[in-house]
Amino acid sequence: MNGRLFAVGDIHGCHAEFAELLQRLELQPEDRVVLLGDLVNRGPDSCRVIDLARKHATVSLLGNHELRLLKYRLTDDKKHLKPGDFETFEQLRPSDWDYLEAMPLRFEVPELNTVFVHGGFLPNEPWAKQPADIVTRIQVVDQDGLPAKRADAPDAPAWADLWSGPPFVIYGHTPRPEVYKRKWSLGLDTACVMGGHLTAYEVTEKRFFQVRARQRYWS
Repeated sequence: MNGRLFAVGDIHGCHAEFAELLQRLELQPEDRVVLLGDLVNRGPDSCRVIDLARKHATVSLLGNHELRLLKYRLTDDKKHLKPGDFETFEQLRPSDWDYLEAMPLRFEVPELNTVFVHGGFLPNEPWAKQPADIVTRIQVVDQDGLPAKRADAPDAPAWADLWSGPPFVIYGHTPRPEVYKRKWSLGLDTACVMGGHLTAYEVTEKRFFQVRARQRYWS
């Protein structure tokens, strides 16, 4: 495998931080960049993030925020959106919708025994068959063994704490102050849009790159 392989955590419209991070990576033509989903919503400019993604990313994965927008566009049912999402919905251009619709759920690199996904996987189930509603949204596993949000099951274990691999999973979605390292997984959402950091990880060299948020855009 020639070139380096990078994963980037949730960007959420933070285009200035994303541009700075890309500069820090000093990308070469043979490098690959995997964006872990949630490129849009909450932050200052989702369209500019998509422009940068289109130019620099090898693959952008489907996050729950992209999924919400796509579901609303398909159904016109407002239950799919949260209040701040409507602003993004109005701003997106036809080419942006094409980009969102082409986002895959997962990206596998078999030679590294590694899978990239937005949210994660339900342990003890075949990971490749799990649907969008699980893999874009899971944070914890509740007492019934079902995927849930941290807010809905605050005492439940993180799915990553129960994941015993293989494969090794690199994911975003669950914002934390620090990168979340486990034997078989790595969580890269370090809450940039909430005033934290935007994080990239170079997979083969196991190096982290971080850019501090210019401000707290959302809370």
